[in-house]
This record gives sequence, C-alpha cells and structure tokens, in this order.
Amino acid sequence: MKTLHVVWKNLLFNFSSSALGILLSALGTAIFCLVLLLSSQINKQVMMNGRQIDLVIGAKGSPLQLILNSVYHVDYPTGNILLNDARKIAQHPLVKRAVPLSMGDNYQGFRIIGTDSGFLELYDLRFASGKWMVHDFESVVGYEVAQAQHLNLGDRIIGAHGLTSSEELHADHPYTVVGIMERSGTVADKLVLTNLSSVWHMHEHEHHHAQGYHDHHQEGDGKDQNDHVHHEPQGEEHTVHGLLDIGNHGHEITSMLIQYKNPTAVALFPRMVNQQTQMQAASPAIESARLFTIMGIGLDALRILAFVLMAMAVLTVFVSLYNAFKSRKYELAVLRTMGASQGTLFRLMIAEGLLITMMGAVLGIVLAHLAAFFISASDGGNVVEPGHIGTSEMAVLLAGLLLGFVAALIPAIKAYLTPISQTLSR
Repeated sequence: MKTLHVVWKNLLFNFSSSALGILLSALGTAIFCLVLLLSSQINKQVMMNGRQIDLVIGAKGSPLQLILNSVYHVDYPTGNILLNDARKIAQHPLVKRAVPLSMGDNYQGFRIIGTDSGFLELYDLRFASGKWMVHDFESVVGYEVAQAQHLNLGDRIIGAHGLTSSEELHADHPYTVVGIMERSGTVADKLVLTNLSSVWHMHEHEHHHAQGYHDHHQEGDGKDQNDHVHHEPQGEEHTVHGLLDIGNHGHEITSMLIQYKNPTAVALFPRMVNQQTQMQAASPAIESARLFTIMGIGLDALRILAFVLMAMAVLTVFVSLYNAFKSRKYELAVLRTMGASQGTLFRLMIAEGLLITMMGAVLGIVLAHLAAFFISASDGGNVVEPGHIGTSEMAVLLAGLLLGFVAALIPAIKAYLTPISQTLSR
C-alpha cells in the first residue's frame, strides 16, 4: 500500500511527462480494441445471419449489394424480380427451401419485410408471444423493434415509404402486431415481418394513387388480391410450395433466399441462374469473404497505426521513467539510507510504469466502446454491439501491463543498482 501511495504521488508530481504516455497508451489501446471489436462482431454477424442461406436470387446488379440487402439488410435492393421467375427457381429439384423477400417500407427506421413462414425456420426464430400472421396487414416484429418502440400484441404500427425515411406515412394501411419474436442475435431482431400480399397491396395502392386510379385492388385475372392471402402449410418443403401458391404472374419480389438439397448444387445451380435467366445468383459465403477482404485492408492499416502508437507509448513511458530516475536518484539514495531495500526501489519504478500503461489501457478500452456506441447509433446497431465486452479487452489490458513492465525495466534496474555513497557524495 505504501508503495502504491508513493508511486501515485510521484505520478501526480510529474504528471506533465506521464500524461503523454497515458494518452499514447490510450489511443493505441482504443484503436486496437475497436479493430478487434469490429472484426469479431462482424464475423459473428456474418456467421449467424448467413449460416442457413446457400444462395440469394435477385435482380442483375452488384452481387455484394444483393447480399448486403437481402441477408444483412444494410443496403438498397438491386431491383425486383418477377414472382413467376422466382417460382421456376423454387421448383428446381436442387432447391430444398426458397424464402421470398419483398421490401420497400420501414417503421421508425426498422425495415418492413414481406415474406412467408419459411423465414422463421431459416433464422431459427421463436415467438416470445403471439403467432405468425394469417391476414393482410398483420405483422410479426423482431425483439429489438418491440423493445425500442415498446410494442405489444394488438398494437397498430404505421409504415413509411422507403427504407429510411419517416415522412411519407401509410396511415391508411396500418399493421397490427400479432407476434413478437424472442431475441435471436440475428438481423431478424431488427425487422418487421409481414406477408407478401400486404406489401403488394401497399405498392399497388401507391402506384394507382399516383396514376389517379381509385380501384387499386383490380387485377388482370378479375380477382381481388385478398383472394391470394397465403396461409402457410407446415413441413420441410412448405416454403417452396407456398411460393407457388401466392400472387399472380404480374407480382414482383425483391429477392429469394435459397437452401440447397445437396452439395451438388453449389457448383451447378448459381451458374445455371446467371447464364439461363435474367436474374443473378449471389453466394453469401463468397461475397462475405470479398467484403472481409475489402475491409481487411482498412483494418490492417488501423492495426499498424495502433502498434505504432503503442510503441510510441512504450518509448514515452521509458523516457519519462528514465528522466524521473535521473532527477530523483538522490531521493532514491536517501530512501536507501532510511531503510528501503534495493527491491523496494525496483518495485517503485516498475509500479510506476505499470500504473501509467494500465491507466492508458483502461482509458483506451473506454474510448473504444464509446466509439463503438457512436458507430452503433449511426447504423442502427447493425454492425457492432457497444456493450459487448469480450476476452480481447482483457488480453489488451494484460498486453498494456506487459509493455509498461518492459518500459520500466531499465529504469528499475538502474534504481536497483544505485550506489548510495557515490550518489550522496555528489
């Protein structure tokens, strides 16, 4: 306890020189922790959101954009595909499950996705309360949507046109909450799910209103679209058969999530879609690896910067402690005459180095999580969870202490070897 008290007093007395070491340690630790936090959680999100999806079918365009939009829901669609074309893909013998997606609206920044109950099995979702929708303009909300907006069963929510805007509200077509999902840790926690028929109703209403039409339910086959409300059958193949039963040939969807029946499809199916149809097939595994390659360049640059800052911090702590030793060697000699052992002087210098780097490391971890909080706030929590504290932070803290020990080692040895008589005689 006395050692720590003396070290703390020395630190305060020479704070101007110690502050630079603390600051550099904090910056290096913060950057390093943030890189670890981003890379680990992005990898976790990629694994959790894409582990059951073998292929995504969508409109021609950027395959990476298609994956970001349809699997991670962080980008805009590449376009729409005809439901009739999607049916043909769903009927292919290599397809085990085909889950349609249709999007275009949002509720308070959370995307409203038209789909069928195959989405539940694809993401292994469970109900906290309620059930899957059976009528138009019913909705099932993800855990984070319900928590953020304080939603309960029976509440009515109003969507807004577009994926982010909250200005053009569809007040004449509110959704009724009939189900709330348990927390899954996937992107589904941040989605509002409804059936495809509701999305088509909404978009046809917008289109006919813009054209001055009043009867926006009229279809080419003479039937009201309510005749196409889809009641999901259960079973392994239900999403394929369900997709065949809904809508008419004029309807469109945004994309379709595919599960293969067997590994043979990996080599054959994407090429068939890309070459023989007007759609494109994108693999989440391939495009996610490509995304990590792109991001890896930036993350590697940040790691190098963190290492440089940490090296500068070690050098600063070393210089600070060495100068402190030179200016306080007479005090150290006096301590020896008062009964302090050589080991005590050694521990004093080591403890001061450890304290400086520990303060910098702790401050850096706090700064990293603050930066993660602002990143999470700006992207709606899609990339990183700021409250997540893993073993990497503890490893960084231990690494900081080790660097502090290394920086203080030479000054501590000098203090240990300080000759009392020679020092006092000068």
